[in-house]
Amino acid sequence: VQLQASGGGLVQPGASLRLSCAASERYAVGWFRQAPGKEREFVAGISYRGGERSYAASVKGRFIISRDNAKNTYLRMNSLKPEDTAVYYCAAKDVGGSPVYSVESDYEYWGQGTQVTVSS
Repeated sequence: VQLQASGGGLVQPGASLRLSCAASERYAVGWFRQAPGKEREFVAGISYRGGERSYAASVKGRFIISRDNAKNTYLRMNSLKPEDTAVYYCAAKDVGGSPVYSVESDYEYWGQGTQVTVSS
């Protein structure tokens, strides 16, 4: 199993970024983030089928998780804030159907992370 997260960078507050997660197979996918000195937290998740999504309260209305018909998952991040600064990880669970998972321990596979820095 391979997961490759990409798309991070340094942006100003209010800007947008799109993160990508390329997987070797199709899975249920979640995005998590870890800021310096803090625990890793759930950001967004999408089902294997792609029709079900879940968001953390802190990003709901600003972030959009989506997937294509292949094995790639995306996290569109709008109206970025300094508190969104973190290393973002994509994670995968080898399960089909419609469930969406928001607990870190539910996920079996993890990518290497991509840094997002929001600063003026």
